[in-house]
Amino acid sequence: MSAYHFIIILPFIGAFLLPFIYRSLPRVHAGWCVLPIPVVLFVYLLGSIADLNEAGSRNANWSWMPSYGIDFNVYIDGLGLLFALLITGIGSLVVFYSIFYMDKRREKLASFYVYLLLFMGAMLGLVLSDNMMVLYGFWELTSLSSFLLIAFWHERGKSRYGALKSLVITVAGGLAMFAGFLLIYVMTGTFSIREVVSQLPAIKSEGLFIAAMLLVLLGAFTKSAQYPFHIWLPDAMEAPTPVSAYLHSATMVKAGLYLVARFSPVFSGHMLWFWLVSGIGLATLIYGSYRAMKQIDLKAILAYSTISQLGLIMCLLGLGSAAELATSDIAIATLMNATLAAVFHLINHAVFKGSLFMTAGIIDHSTGTRDIRRLGGLMAIMPITFTIALIGTFSMAGLPPFSGFLSKEMFFTAVVKITTLEVKHWEELLYIFPVVAWIASVFTFFYSIRLLLRAFGGKGNIEKLERKPHEASLGLLIPPVILASLAVLFGLFPNVLSYTILEPVLHAVHPALIPANKQIQVAISFWHGPTVEVFMTIGVIGLGLTLYLLSPRLALFVKPLGSRWSLNSLYDRGVAGAHRLAGLATRRYMTGSIQHYMLYILITMLLLIGVTFALVSAFHIDTTGYADATVFEIVIIAALIAAALAVPFARTRLTAILLTGLTGYLVVLFFVIFRAPDLALTQIIVETVSVALFLLCFYHLPKLKREKFRPRFKLLRLLVALAVGVTVTIIALSASSTKLFDSISQYYVQNSVKLAGGSNIVNVILVDFRGFDTMLEIVVLAIASFGIYSLIKMGEQEKTSDNAGMPAEASSPTYYLGSNDVMLQTIGKLAVVIMLCFSLYLLYSGHNQPGGGFIGALVASSAFILLAMAFGMKSFERFVPVDFRKITAFGLMIAFLTGAGSFLFKVPFLTHSFGHIELPLIGSLELATAMIFDLGVYLTVLGVTMTIIFTIGRDRT
Repeated sequence: MSAYHFIIILPFIGAFLLPFIYRSLPRVHAGWCVLPIPVVLFVYLLGSIADLNEAGSRNANWSWMPSYGIDFNVYIDGLGLLFALLITGIGSLVVFYSIFYMDKRREKLASFYVYLLLFMGAMLGLVLSDNMMVLYGFWELTSLSSFLLIAFWHERGKSRYGALKSLVITVAGGLAMFAGFLLIYVMTGTFSIREVVSQLPAIKSEGLFIAAMLLVLLGAFTKSAQYPFHIWLPDAMEAPTPVSAYLHSATMVKAGLYLVARFSPVFSGHMLWFWLVSGIGLATLIYGSYRAMKQIDLKAILAYSTISQLGLIMCLLGLGSAAELATSDIAIATLMNATLAAVFHLINHAVFKGSLFMTAGIIDHSTGTRDIRRLGGLMAIMPITFTIALIGTFSMAGLPPFSGFLSKEMFFTAVVKITTLEVKHWEELLYIFPVVAWIASVFTFFYSIRLLLRAFGGKGNIEKLERKPHEASLGLLIPPVILASLAVLFGLFPNVLSYTILEPVLHAVHPALIPANKQIQVAISFWHGPTVEVFMTIGVIGLGLTLYLLSPRLALFVKPLGSRWSLNSLYDRGVAGAHRLAGLATRRYMTGSIQHYMLYILITMLLLIGVTFALVSAFHIDTTGYADATVFEIVIIAALIAAALAVPFARTRLTAILLTGLTGYLVVLFFVIFRAPDLALTQIIVETVSVALFLLCFYHLPKLKREKFRPRFKLLRLLVALAVGVTVTIIALSASSTKLFDSISQYYVQNSVKLAGGSNIVNVILVDFRGFDTMLEIVVLAIASFGIYSLIKMGEQEKTSDNAGMPAEASSPTYYLGSNDVMLQTIGKLAVVIMLCFSLYLLYSGHNQPGGGFIGALVASSAFILLAMAFGMKSFERFVPVDFRKITAFGLMIAFLTGAGSFLFKVPFLTHSFGHIELPLIGSLELATAMIFDLGVYLTVLGVTMTIIFTIGRDRT
């Protein structure tokens, strides 16, 4: 692991440790514990600018799943560095702001900051990952962590609604992007973005190229709230203000812009990419600015403003991608300036929008409302907040001398110049860009001035506000003051960013064009003379002021839109329809009948297997080489069939259970005849434990009444039963008759002793060659036992609450396992000792003789069950005061630590070792780490079995 990996991992480490630190420092605001993480990362990245610019890029590789081409590779170039600086820089200010905004007496701060750190780490992983699969993982983690942040005030219905909407839309887009990445892998054979770019000439002619492009763009558009996927962002404003300031100004909504910029070298040479990115961006720009004019809530205005600004940046990225299509150096330079404008405005937007969100939070915090109709006259009361808002809104409106003015002028330059270039195809539509851009800028000016003047201007109704307005505390003011100062600094001295940040980003977005083109100028200046862009700005100011003055008479600009056929309404109807459809389908098949459920499962299995076998022509049965059936086998088969057929005709459940157990014991005889002692031991113990378990389960059922058995013929069930039996038989015969590969059994025979030090091949496979499978199996068993325990305990609690008024004796535990038979108790004492000794023998000798941890644990479980049956469960619990759930956990821990111990020797997980030592009188003794792993299996299986048996074996009435 390198320092670059640590940049991504540090926030996750902080999220893991924070609850423990916060618990040990209850009087300290959790934000102070979190603040050093983004600050340290920001300072480190800031100090790396010179080194990265000199080297061009840095990368660090960490092998993860090399056989699948998935590695945790960090790649930092100009583009990744810019976003990492935004994530950590704005993140530092947001954490500082939240310390004074979030009340530690009323809020669950540990959870809040854990979610925030998870989101920060996910964003850093997203922008610094070179592997597309790893990028996708972090992409979806941003959706999950933002869901938790947006729904932080989960007691509010609007918070839950907004969080769910954002999750549904962004995750759906992420899945589309994932499919696009897979198509890129099919075309290139690599998940590395750098390697994909290097193969660019070969993949542009691929048939999957367009599909991959559309899927990747779908992911970008949903994440960056482009029209028509923008509907999640306004509802996400129900999150706490620090979350809005972070997610929706500098991080989450910028992820889609990052994706477009990162994959521009791959797709920007295609005309469809140009029209989709620039066209959707332009539509989002005009729509977002128009909707922002109609809002009355400060955060709602900023939400739609964010949508509009994201559309502006997306449009510029699309215009910049046309540089790949241009032929002359001048055209290339002109179009690449659009990319320059996009990057510069991305920085400016993070700065002024972050300060405005914090300002909205201050106003809400100080007045108790964000409704601009109730606000006004705050200029004199909150002069510092007003100054911050003035700088932020003027920068957003594109007024000098603030940084937003410069990037807005560069935007005007890009949309004007695009009309003069021969970009190929539909040139006449290019004139739409300057017209729509200018109208949207007028709208932007309008809502910016409206936000400022309605909140701070006029006299207002201060006495009617919920709280008495006052200037915010210093802690709340410092972060927005810093951001507002940056808006001024970048406006007056824009070239501070030109060669340190902006130019390296251009190298990352246009790697093939910048080195060959010397006309690219990243220097930014205020005045270029009386250009078209200047007159467009003058027109924006003039018309914008006119519209603001006339807005009380123009319902078009202030009256809310009808919601019946809005996109939000369509989304709500779609979700409601999906719920109704799901409910209808669920009621159809969730009948409460176990027989129905089994029919569904078996019929589905038959269809899948039958279709698959038919498609691949797998029905191949070769009976040559089969041994003749012996008399013993024929007798056992006949007895087994007779026992199975007798089960439905049993008059009592006890008889049915015994007949079922008999079928299992007859199978044991087959294993004995076929000389498979391990399987025979396992089967006989499993049947013994199963019979006891069935007895306990059936004890809870009502008495079975079968005075006169009257079988009812069910044709469907008969057909399904016969079909399942025939299908399974055909699968077994086809599998043994078809050998596509050489059998692996000889490998185990030849290497069992040599590589694993054990002559019992079955046990060696379980604990060594396929030890990872065994690990997962015991984990599943443990989960099942804990689930059974939890379900039954929940039922006990309900019964206890129902019997709250009854005497204590009525709600005491009732034990169903136990006997007063003196003979059973006498024999049981001796039998239990013998069985436990045999159990330990099976555990110890299992590596070389029949046995092992699994079989040994089942024998020990049988011994304990016999003891409980002989003396009663209550007496057993007094004699053996053991919590078998803890035994299960301890066994899992031993198994896992045994596997993880291999890391100390720099070998893969669960790599075992063995050796021999000479002991006096005993001789050679084998020592194998697999024995320790088998001990973990032994304890886990013992704990699981006894937890299930004893949990079901008692109840509360």
